[in-house]
Amino acid sequence: MKGQRFVREVMESKQRILVISFVVGGIFLLLLLRLWHLQILNTDDYRSMSENNRLRFVPVAASRGAIMDRFGKVLVSNRPSFSLAVVPQEMKDKDGLFNRLTSLLGLDRRELDERWNKLMGRAKYYPVVLASNISRDQVEIIEENRLRLPGVEIEMKPVREYSSNLLAAHLLGYIGEISDDELDRKGYEEYNPGDYVGKNGIEQNWENELHGNDGGRQLEVDARGRVLRTISESYPTVGNSVVLTIDASIQKQAEKAFGDQAGAAVAMDVNSGEVLAFVSNPSFDPALFSGKLPADVWKSYLDDIRHPLENKALTGQYPPGSTFKIITALAGLENGLITDSTSVNCTGSYELGGSTFKCWNKHGHGITSLKKSLRESCDVYYYQLGERLGVDQIAKTAQKFMLGAPLGIGLNHEKPGLIPTSEWKQKRLGKRWYHGETLSVAIGQGYVLMTPIQLASMISTVANEGTVYRPFLVKRIVDSDGKSLKEFKPVVIGRTGISPANFRLVKQGLFAVVNEPGGTGGVARLYDVRVAGKTGTSQVVKMRDSKQGTPYKYRDHALFVAFAPYDKPEIAVAVVVEHGEHGGSAAAPIAARILRAYFDGKKPAQKPPAKHDTVDEAGDNGETQPLETEPRVRGDAGND
Repeated sequence: MKGQRFVREVMESKQRILVISFVVGGIFLLLLLRLWHLQILNTDDYRSMSENNRLRFVPVAASRGAIMDRFGKVLVSNRPSFSLAVVPQEMKDKDGLFNRLTSLLGLDRRELDERWNKLMGRAKYYPVVLASNISRDQVEIIEENRLRLPGVEIEMKPVREYSSNLLAAHLLGYIGEISDDELDRKGYEEYNPGDYVGKNGIEQNWENELHGNDGGRQLEVDARGRVLRTISESYPTVGNSVVLTIDASIQKQAEKAFGDQAGAAVAMDVNSGEVLAFVSNPSFDPALFSGKLPADVWKSYLDDIRHPLENKALTGQYPPGSTFKIITALAGLENGLITDSTSVNCTGSYELGGSTFKCWNKHGHGITSLKKSLRESCDVYYYQLGERLGVDQIAKTAQKFMLGAPLGIGLNHEKPGLIPTSEWKQKRLGKRWYHGETLSVAIGQGYVLMTPIQLASMISTVANEGTVYRPFLVKRIVDSDGKSLKEFKPVVIGRTGISPANFRLVKQGLFAVVNEPGGTGGVARLYDVRVAGKTGTSQVVKMRDSKQGTPYKYRDHALFVAFAPYDKPEIAVAVVVEHGEHGGSAAAPIAARILRAYFDGKKPAQKPPAKHDTVDEAGDNGETQPLETEPRVRGDAGND
């Protein structure tokens, strides 16, 4: 029995040893498989993770190029700003860190989470921007609490500085943080979340030139995040600068001339299409849009009935009013329906089909020729001419000026205006054209719409007698050293084919508007330069009662177009004053100030007076003001 028991114990021992051997062997096999998995299969992944644990990438943002006026005056430059970023691999407790940042800096926790979630999946050593454009006080708080904020970094980024405050804000545009939609768009592949891009105006349309190439430094750090050495470094490349066609001095005077009035003005070189001033009033502060816009400021912009955020020069579409009589007159001359001696008797109204069409002068203008019809803006003259022409002939002439379509000024969202035809109405409204509607079109009312850019182009084409230039805003692109990279030349987009003799007949009438007794634009007269122009008033709504006490939003718009010098034109101007009521009294003075700024800018700089010289009268800036050698003709001919 003892022998059998011994044998059994020996067998059981052998079995236990065998089981233990299998278990130990299995464990070693698993260890070997794990080592093979780590060292053979995933060697590249773990080598990368190891590198990431000791490496940190610090991006260095590039400065955007400057924006300058035609003479090199800087309108937009850069200033340093601070951003709050966090390195994910050094952040052990996200919620705890975000709570501390919210408490210390007054940041919005929801915004921190949104920014963080946007960047999920990026390299853990790449800093994530949680807040942009933070204050210096917030920077100091971060530095004081550095030990309690593991992984938090302060990045310095250049942001835009608008040296001329609100000058040309709608033209220049503004920058802001890149959006999710923009990150997914073609052309933004090299951008990262937290980068700034142009949002509108020149900043947006010339983003590719203005935006430089970011640089960065690859740093080696220890377990505590301390920098040990710089492994590699790439320097940022400053963006190219944009030189505009705008003259800052003219732009400034144009904006000041508007005061609190809403509206737009465009000044152009009649022989090239270069835009010398591009005004939309009231303006806004573009610097506010680089960060988080204060809620009260945003509300004030939205509540302002003058719509300061709208680029009226680009997107404002207005009935051109009596300024459109230029087109109707040229259509009549070209079609042989009138000559300079053709006259009508204006009694203050015109009857057609049982309807009465009133002239702005209820007493009538009497016997009226072409020149007088322009000088005093007689509506009856153009009612009769429009009836004889028909809407399609008027439209045909307007289209020779490239009206009714965007002119391609080079900014997004340019509006096309509208030049109606009988075919257009049938297609758009499903109704035939009525003769009475032509009478409204003939004086720039009804369906006709034009933008301030188109108004400036129209009067510019009249001034140069038939060449339609594409308006453009950028003169050249230069690099950071001032070397010219691209030059932009005038582009002819159309020729009217209208007889120079007919242009001159109309121009004689436009000269009379400003310079002869009874002219509706006498306020635009300059003492040393011969100015020609045309006033206009466009109805916002049709009202039967007096305008006295009319609410602001129902008042007529005031318009004025002009060019100078009359004998050898150089500059054309178009002004629209929203709800200004009379072109002669509201819009013409603004045009005169723009023209004054242009011609004063051409004068050689005057030497300061000698000690024995006396100055009787000084202007606001202390400079001697020229005295007028001829009295101004102040003609306020009612509506125009």
